[in-house]
Amino acid sequence: MRDWPPPDWAVRAELLQDSLERYFGARGSRLLNDWHPRVLGDRRSFNYWWLAHAIEARLDAYERGGEPSRLEQARALRDSVIKRNGRSLFNDYFDDMGWLGIAIARLADLTGTGDSARQYAAEASALWRHVRDHGWNDSAGGGIAWRRAQVDYKNTPSNGTFIILGTRLYRKTGESEYLDWALRAFGWLSTTLRRADGFILDGINRRRDGGVDADWRFTYNQGLYIGACTELAAATGDSELIDRAFTTAWACYAELATDGVLLDPGGDSGDAGLFKGTMYRYAAQLALAAGTSHPGAERLVALLTGGCDVLWRQALRADSLLAGHDWRVPPTGRVPLSAQLSAIIATEACARLRR
Repeated sequence: MRDWPPPDWAVRAELLQDSLERYFGARGSRLLNDWHPRVLGDRRSFNYWWLAHAIEARLDAYERGGEPSRLEQARALRDSVIKRNGRSLFNDYFDDMGWLGIAIARLADLTGTGDSARQYAAEASALWRHVRDHGWNDSAGGGIAWRRAQVDYKNTPSNGTFIILGTRLYRKTGESEYLDWALRAFGWLSTTLRRADGFILDGINRRRDGGVDADWRFTYNQGLYIGACTELAAATGDSELIDRAFTTAWACYAELATDGVLLDPGGDSGDAGLFKGTMYRYAAQLALAAGTSHPGAERLVALLTGGCDVLWRQALRADSLLAGHDWRVPPTGRVPLSAQLSAIIATEACARLRR
């Protein structure tokens, strides 16, 4: 039954931003713990790509409400990632660096002008070039590798982030090499890992046998492809890419949703907690880019808000929310930061859609 009155998504989003501190806040430069409740050994863990999404989550709040403290939280998280990463932007995983590049490029845009904005923009470009120079090779017909130790294993996360970051850098700078490479990677991804029904597979050649991981079916791969299509449509004016993105959205919900709630394999541990958040971010971007005139936009908005509403019915705890991996049930046991970030990203996405 539909709740009445309709939910105030902005209020929900702000409550969730505060809940991040309540459940995962950490002292010192660490800023956020990886688990709630934490145990002694947790302080040794460092999840670079989770924190890239945390930067974007804080930027979501800043864009929504304009509160300067949210921008400062994002900047502090960027500083923390680099400090904890040995004062380096780079690591061994090309998808990780793509996520951080996307976050820092957006931080540059929202910081405005001045030395900090120029520094962030330079860092985003440096991450993109590093991924291009060290990640692209002709194995499996091209594409960006997953990590430096497996340069012949290519996957959607590395290529999707590369496309999105490159296209945004093109739109910001007008430099054609960004778009040229984005289109090259998009062509490879579409040819290699897109099924005929629009569903996006995870990777190829992981076992060095040329095989595609057809059984690895994750929501964030769908979100990345949707984001790549949406960004390229804005950059090139090719409206067919919007229709292609909707095809992937419907395939995602047909294959990875139960009762309207997106699900991923992997249980309550680790990276899978963030997958839904990625799908929500880029699916919401698609709906906004398509506009109300597109026949699929209203349906997609209803799916996104309906699934997130289930989370709020199940996980709200008076004046806070702690999100588990499966939104259909209240969280149990230890909860990863990744799952909480997905809840924030999804709720902020719904706030944008219902603004």
